[in-house]
Formats: sequence, structure tokens, C-alpha cells
Amino acid sequence: MLPTLEDPRLEPVWHADRVWNGIATSIDGRAFVSFPSADGPGIQAAEILKDGTLRPYPDAAWNIVRDPPSPAEGFVRVNALRIGPDGHLWIIDAGAPGIGKDAVPGGARLIVVDLANDRITATHDLTAGIKPRSYIDDIRFNGRRVYITDAGEPGLLVLDLQGGTLRRVLDGHAAATDRRTMRADGRELRDEQGEPLLVHADQLEVSPDGRWLYFQPSSGPLSRVPTALLDNPTLPAAELAAAVEPFYDSGTTGGTAIDAAGTIYISDTERRRIMAVSLDGTAEVLIEDPRLIWSDAMWIDHAGWLWIPATQQNLTPGFDGGGQSVHYPVWIYRLQLGVRPAANDHV
Repeated sequence: MLPTLEDPRLEPVWHADRVWNGIATSIDGRAFVSFPSADGPGIQAAEILKDGTLRPYPDAAWNIVRDPPSPAEGFVRVNALRIGPDGHLWIIDAGAPGIGKDAVPGGARLIVVDLANDRITATHDLTAGIKPRSYIDDIRFNGRRVYITDAGEPGLLVLDLQGGTLRRVLDGHAAATDRRTMRADGRELRDEQGEPLLVHADQLEVSPDGRWLYFQPSSGPLSRVPTALLDNPTLPAAELAAAVEPFYDSGTTGGTAIDAAGTIYISDTERRRIMAVSLDGTAEVLIEDPRLIWSDAMWIDHAGWLWIPATQQNLTPGFDGGGQSVHYPVWIYRLQLGVRPAANDHV
């Protein structure tokens, strides 16, 4: 049953006339958002200025809509962005025009922008780790390594920033594969052709001590694997696969976040609520509110706010069988938690 009463703790902050699915805020108060083009083409990455207007980021040229996409000139499809422990903004180019669609050669990459001068300082090409229908979804950091989920072809990627190596791991593993019916607001989700929607490895978090990687397909459940094994390039694939263990039986999820104590915040799209999952894998309801329609990639800032994009992505054509019923504007909310972000996650 969906909630009917609005929770006064949930504060509306920004709104847009397109679906945005992620937010990252800097120490000095800047805010950046990603648009996955779920409800139509347009700006894919932007900075929210103080007056609420959007500035294409890092510039307008990178955000020009091109058909067919041209990775040499701009984004293929931005799916997420994050400020890392290095203080730079990492923009995740999925490298394909949509989940279940063919990857564009040279499109899957991580684009690193220096916030001090708004210039791209590095581009990490992920070509060596992808498959024909890969869709790079999101990233998390753990020291010299970046962990990456592939929502199009189930599996994870491990990028070693020091050595420059890229490995594909847990390829086709059950814990990375969407094996459940995806649901939101009491309805089954379907792609544009009316087929059951499949979103493979999607959400991921690293424990504050760096020992565990938590990950899941969008339909759940949440699993974990020791990072020491994940980071070992000589470990046989079968041994790594056997080390994956269940952690929390989540349902269909839009997004997650983790705090400095290791509590994982995970959205429940079926019931418009957010769960707080403790270190032992037990959970309690943090908040439920009728406005939380497909809460996606959340963000914890240093003032203790949990930022929540209520994306309504389940009402877009790729999730609703080709239908479009988003109720504009689309909002980003915040909720005061009184916690700190994990230091290995972002500054």
C-alpha cells in the first residue's frame, strides 16, 4: 500500500522539467545533476546554479544531442555522476543509447572534471571491459580502485587507477543478474517493446572500512563480496564467484547511499519509501512519502543531508512499456539525517 501522508521532514529543494536521476554536491556548495534522457533528449549533465537554473556541464558542446551519438564530440548517454574522494566530478557515460541497446564504440567511459577550473582532466576508456550490450551504470571508489556496474550485460568492472588496468569480474554471476520482476507502485515494469524490464548490476556501495563491496541488480537482492578478493587479479573466477554472499533481501530499487557508520540507505520503489540497512543486514523504514516516486541515486553531504532525486523514472517509456506519464516538475528533496558520508566515498 502506498503512503498517503507527506512527511514534513522531507524538504523540496530543486525541480526540473525533465527526469534527472542523480545529484552530487561539493564541499563549497555546488550541485551537479545527471539526466539519463529517459523522457527525451536534452542536457545530460548540469550544474544547478544558485537561482535554480541549469548550466550544461562541463560545457554546452559536451551536451549537444547527436544522432547517431559521437563519443569524440560529446556524451553518448550520461547515467550517473559523483564527486570522488579526489574532489573531482566523475561523469559516467553509459556508452549505449539505452539499456538493452547496442553499445556505441568508444562510448563507455568515465570522464573526470576538475571542479577548480571546470576542465576535463582524464577520460578512462572502458572498452576493454564491456560486451556488445553493456550499459555502464554507476561507480564507487576504494583507494586506488574504482568499481563499476554493468546494467546491460550482468557483471562488474574493476579499474585500477594506479596501474591503469581494467578487469571484468563476476561476469554473468547470479548476484549481478536481474532475475526478478521489477515493480514500482504496484505495477510490473516493461521496456519500450512491452517486454519485462531487465536492469542487471546497478546499485553498489563500498563499506567505510573498504572491506566489502555491496552490489545488486535493480530488482534486488543486495549481495556483498570481500574487496580483497575482488581486487586480486590472480584469483580464479570460480573462487571469486563463490565468495559472494547474500546481505539484504531488497526489492526493486532506484538508488542507494552509505554513511560513515556503514548504514546503507536503499529506496523501495514499490512502496515509495527508503530503508536504512544496518551492518547486520537488518532494515527499518527511514521515511515513506507519496512524493518519493522512484527515488534514485541518493547523496549524503557533510551537513548531514540525504539528497533524494524522486525521478518518476517508472513513468517513462523505457520503464512503462512505451508509455509516458511523468508528472512535471520532477523534484529533488532532502532529508536531515545528522550523519556523515563515508570518507572513502567522497569528500
